[in-house]
Amino acid sequence: MESNRIDRDDAAAQLAALQADRAALADRVVPPWWYDVALGLLLFGFLSSYAFDSLWVTFPALVVFLGCLGVMVSAYKRITGVWVNIDSRSMALWCAIYLPVLIGAFVLAEGYDQRWAMVVAGAVLGTAVTLFGRHWSRAYAAELRGQR
Repeated sequence: MESNRIDRDDAAAQLAALQADRAALADRVVPPWWYDVALGLLLFGFLSSYAFDSLWVTFPALVVFLGCLGVMVSAYKRITGVWVNIDSRSMALWCAIYLPVLIGAFVLAEGYDQRWAMVVAGAVLGTAVTLFGRHWSRAYAAELRGQR
């Protein structure tokens, strides 16, 4: 009967190869600097379009926003070779920031006719997604390297 047992040296070599692959992946998963900036600007532009209180402005802004997101996802996959999903803890943190800002802006814009609130919300959330995007991708890369 043949045995598929791996000796200690082979196992150590395979583990070292896996760690090297994880380190190489960690170098690839952090997107270029422009990626998070572009995402923040897109979010700012889309949310700011609500200040015009016109579907003739907001709907094209939505189409541009979604189209550019599709291009950015494709670019990220092409550049890195992978797609990274955000973990539930990070998503909960994002929602804890995103929802109060967006709801507050909608209340001011729709309930009190203060359309400028959507521009402010766009600036706040655009900046937040830029900064959090950089933080999350670097934290994921550190985790892959075993530094977290």
